[in-house]
Amino acid sequence: MIRRAAAAALWSMGVASVAVPMSAAAQDYSVRVARVLRATPLIDGHNDWPEALREREGEARWTMDLTDLSGKPVRYNTDIARLKKGLVGAQFWSVWVSPDLPGKEQVEQTLEQIDLVKSICARRYPRDFMMVRTAAEVRRAHAQKRIGCLIGVEGGGQIDGDLSVLRTYAELGAGYLTLTHSLTIDWADSATDNPKHNGLTDFGLKVVAELNRLGMLVDISHVSEATMRGALAASKAPVIFSHSSARTVDDHPRNVSDSVLALLRDNGGVVMVNFAPIYVSDAYRRWSADSAAEKTRLNAPPFGGLDIGQPDKAAADYATWLAAHPAPRVTLSQVADHIEHIAKVAGVDHVGLGSDYDGVGEVLPEGMTDVSTYPALLAELMRRGWSDKDIAKLAGGNVLRVMEAAERVRAELAR
Repeated sequence: MIRRAAAAALWSMGVASVAVPMSAAAQDYSVRVARVLRATPLIDGHNDWPEALREREGEARWTMDLTDLSGKPVRYNTDIARLKKGLVGAQFWSVWVSPDLPGKEQVEQTLEQIDLVKSICARRYPRDFMMVRTAAEVRRAHAQKRIGCLIGVEGGGQIDGDLSVLRTYAELGAGYLTLTHSLTIDWADSATDNPKHNGLTDFGLKVVAELNRLGMLVDISHVSEATMRGALAASKAPVIFSHSSARTVDDHPRNVSDSVLALLRDNGGVVMVNFAPIYVSDAYRRWSADSAAEKTRLNAPPFGGLDIGQPDKAAADYATWLAAHPAPRVTLSQVADHIEHIAKVAGVDHVGLGSDYDGVGEVLPEGMTDVSTYPALLAELMRRGWSDKDIAKLAGGNVLRVMEAAERVRAELAR
């Protein structure tokens, strides 16, 4: 108001050539972020909160208060209060189970995890959450100022080699299937295990086709590059990486190479950038490998290790090593670097957010420690010159487009 009045006074005195400073609001990135997220829901592709609750709280997870978990002895990245502070519009909740379990146990625990998501979102906190499945339903929840709850099944082993199980998950509201988790399975190779199939087997191709028919998204985080390429070639709908980053920036096999990014651009899909330090910082990735090697050197069961059978000495020696080899810093700015690289190579229409919150342990990038921090990341990109239109695409617009495309493919295949 003061600047506007001063400008009017100058104009009336004929001093039109004097430049008036841009308003504070125009430079206030938080105001811009809030405006963008009022119009476009921020959608995160991957959060492991349901499994974190199961692992840490046991049976209490069905009844405990989830409004504010900031005072818990073990730190959570997620609770209802911080989701609201982070202006989250919709969340794909991961229903992960260990890939080491027998197939039938994986199915049982997946169903239990789906039930937990529905318990939290539909039965316990319906004023805060709304179960959604389609892009239109995400927008409807956003208009009602509720957080849309989507479900992602994080591992192809969780269908136990049976398309009927996959169809059941779809009926229960699952929105995507991650083709593998950390282990290679009978029909698809994982990025973090020895390959057996050079990508997808014939059954793996049937899984992709069935996902297209069901309108579920094909998620190729966690898979080998050959599996990525096979899924991109086979899918009639755009695919997603629900929580992966750029391999050129951090050379982890879980991340996405530039050549695959080019294929993704042609497919129409989206990479939802992961915040886990090991996928963000190549220096941290290398330090993490060195740290694991040192622990093994000191205390490798059953016969190896310099301090084998002496846990106190092993802990002390590792503390000495750690003091001499501190972990590299990982920051919000480095997460933004991944987003910018993917936007540069594949295009701004093909990047999103997939935090992996509550699935990566205690360490997270500085400035990105929980679900309240998305606005800070978007503000950083605005400082780098991103327009409000492109921020809206990153935040949720790109994922909504992919969901709508998968819905169209489903309708076409039904005909």
